[in-house]
Amino acid sequence: MAEQLILKNLPFIKILPYWAQELSYKYCSQTANLYIIHGNIRDFLPHKMKEGEFNFVKIQDYVADVLFGNRDIIVFYDRSSGVSFCTRDMEADYLQAMKLREPELADQEILSTDPYKAFRSLEAYFQQSIPFNKRIVLIVDYAETVVPNTDMARYTDEDRYCLVTLNRWANDPIFTQGDVSIILLTENLADITPRLVRSPSSIKVNIPIPDEKVRESFLGFLDREEKILLEDGLTIAEVAKITSGLNLINLNQLVAESYQEGRTLCMDYLRKKKKEIIEAEAIGLLEFIECEHDLSMVSGHDFVKKRFKNAARAIRQGRLDVMPMGYLISGPVGTGKSFMVTAFAGEIGIPIVKFRNFRSKWQGVTEANLEKVLNICKAMAPVGVMIDEADAFLGNRNQEGDSGTSNRIFAQIASFMGNTEYRGKIIWFLITCRPDILPIDLKRQGRAEEHLALFYPETILEKKHLFETLIRKLKLKIERVNVIDLFRKYHFDFSGADLESVLIRAKFLSAMNDHDIITRDDLEQTIRDFVPPSYPYEIELQNLVAVLECTSREMLPRRFQNLNRDRLVEDIKQLKMLVGEREMPA
Repeated sequence: MAEQLILKNLPFIKILPYWAQELSYKYCSQTANLYIIHGNIRDFLPHKMKEGEFNFVKIQDYVADVLFGNRDIIVFYDRSSGVSFCTRDMEADYLQAMKLREPELADQEILSTDPYKAFRSLEAYFQQSIPFNKRIVLIVDYAETVVPNTDMARYTDEDRYCLVTLNRWANDPIFTQGDVSIILLTENLADITPRLVRSPSSIKVNIPIPDEKVRESFLGFLDREEKILLEDGLTIAEVAKITSGLNLINLNQLVAESYQEGRTLCMDYLRKKKKEIIEAEAIGLLEFIECEHDLSMVSGHDFVKKRFKNAARAIRQGRLDVMPMGYLISGPVGTGKSFMVTAFAGEIGIPIVKFRNFRSKWQGVTEANLEKVLNICKAMAPVGVMIDEADAFLGNRNQEGDSGTSNRIFAQIASFMGNTEYRGKIIWFLITCRPDILPIDLKRQGRAEEHLALFYPETILEKKHLFETLIRKLKLKIERVNVIDLFRKYHFDFSGADLESVLIRAKFLSAMNDHDIITRDDLEQTIRDFVPPSYPYEIELQNLVAVLECTSREMLPRRFQNLNRDRLVEDIKQLKMLVGEREMPA
């Protein structure tokens, strides 16, 4: 019977999007009847009517009309609207059947928002309808409000009733063989109790954020309706490409706003609105990193820049298969690790986002937040994902004290980072001054594959080049000065951050002296007065662990190139004892 159903529906199934094909095949197999549809469920969903032509509908209409053809019995339930039906005839049949069973019930009670009353009446109706070979579909929206992800001890009697009822329906052979399907809708899978999500009786189906082809079809639909204004020379295909990460609701909002304002869509406007919309969709969990510079604005670090320029060329040539899954960038504080990453993004013109704190004290919220940002990253591809202070931000798989949430989060991130499907599409940048603390799970091959390190400038010429680069970056007006003489006169080791601080102070002093440009005296007075923060043991420890992490000798400053590895490990142990760390991390 199942094979006949699959063969019968095959021509229709092939024109469905992948997630709908998956749902259709599972349904036709008649092996399960509880489906959890999650992800981009609040969007317009495209149904391919014929080659190059789509119809866009909401998910309830998609399931009812496209997948099940509005036939037999299609019921909707959520805590706000209660029980409703796809057509008035279906609702009238339900009300009549329930009143014959319990004449004292009013319509309001039969169509109740109370899940206990609603599920009890619906189950009786389903059992009554099964002998007539009617196909039945119950769509429960906002399923997280019916079976939330929280401790069983916090479940109310109503929550327990819902969980037991749905579990019982999922495992009842009468329901499965009788063609009764229960569809739970939720944006984040982590919002629903794991007792249902992990059940072998549940089928999970993810609706992704639309890809470029779907966005282009939707924009073409709006164009045919004459509801989109494009700048001269800008094409629908170009708009579809730059709006990666936006769903169709967002895209419609963006186009409608510009249309109402009489503003033509241009690249700058699209980039600005995309940033605003995605940051709003991510509810503060992602931050776009503005990138105004490319690698030409990075001083020194020639080996690292060469690696990044080669990677940028590979991406422009479409050779994503040769890209590393991610980069581990280490080095002492103030060496410009974060700036290097943003400059690399500027080199190839891809957006780069930074993870913000997605952790919550409430059970299930942390996992739901992470699920949301990872889905956005997938939709934005190609995209760079920067995690600063990665050793502290990501934690490890052995953390305690939060009921295992940190362990699950760590495992989820590690698994996502290692998915080769996203090679060259999602580029991870783990930034840390303590790579030795970062768990090996994240920095092994297959995740953060390329290990790069930045160090302080050592020679006078390196310091001069850094000085000149910072002048350009900060757009300073400065009197011609022999900076090499100043560096020799006031000798000290400094980082890029130290020198940038010196230049900002010199600019401030110049303004206080009513100078239009920074004079030599302003600069010399600032350098003479400046005392860089001194943390000799900590800085040396950060230097040595970065050296130990390097995968290329050419990358190392000359004083580190011939260090014996065993001696290096011993020096690191000694420094850790001096700064109060008792043992090497595993």
